[in-house]
Amino acid sequence: MKKILLTLLVVMTAYGANAQLEGSKQVFESPKLNDEKVTHKIIAILPFATKISYKKMPKNFNAEANRDQEKTMSKSIQSSMYTFLLRKAKNFTVEFQDPEKTNILLKKAGVSEKMDEMTKDEVAKILGVDAILGGSFETEQTKSEAGALVSAVMFGGLGGKTGTGTLTLTLNSGQSGDLLWRFFKTMNDNIMASTDDMVEHMMRKVSRNFPYSKS
Repeated sequence: MKKILLTLLVVMTAYGANAQLEGSKQVFESPKLNDEKVTHKIIAILPFATKISYKKMPKNFNAEANRDQEKTMSKSIQSSMYTFLLRKAKNFTVEFQDPEKTNILLKKAGVSEKMDEMTKDEVAKILGVDAILGGSFETEQTKSEAGALVSAVMFGGLGGKTGTGTLTLTLNSGQSGDLLWRFFKTMNDNIMASTDDMVEHMMRKVSRNFPYSKS
């Protein structure tokens, strides 16, 4: 009986851990996508626009530290996306520019902090690429990290739900700047989930719809 109960507990816990990352998704494809993507050879991945907010403002909140955390996460998601795509390179019809090169070129052009003032075709020209892959991540923290750690201990160390997030992935034409493809997904955040985990999970969901996947 103990073995049966233990097995059920493991199955239910695993299901719950996976469910924490689940959420609704939406996919948009432009009528121009199929005609344009066959001409693309190299794609740049931009730092993600990231916003971290709180349902209840934590004590001793530091706005500057929060902005620094957003910037760190912005490039962390960019790096995780590149790592995933590099690992799966044989499955794609294009190559992806190293984010380090992307960020250096943006910095040299003096536009790193002015991305919201640039059109995607202007950015693509600076980077010398055929299309721009970017997006945004917004998360609202609903539980303190300490509270989440308590939940982690109570539920077998897999981590408790600390908030919700929305992740948007976009592909824009390097020639016209037009939006060619968009993937939107909501998910629950988990203190045990790194940006690598988050990107891995999202890309599994998007793999069938990713524009450059080989058929």
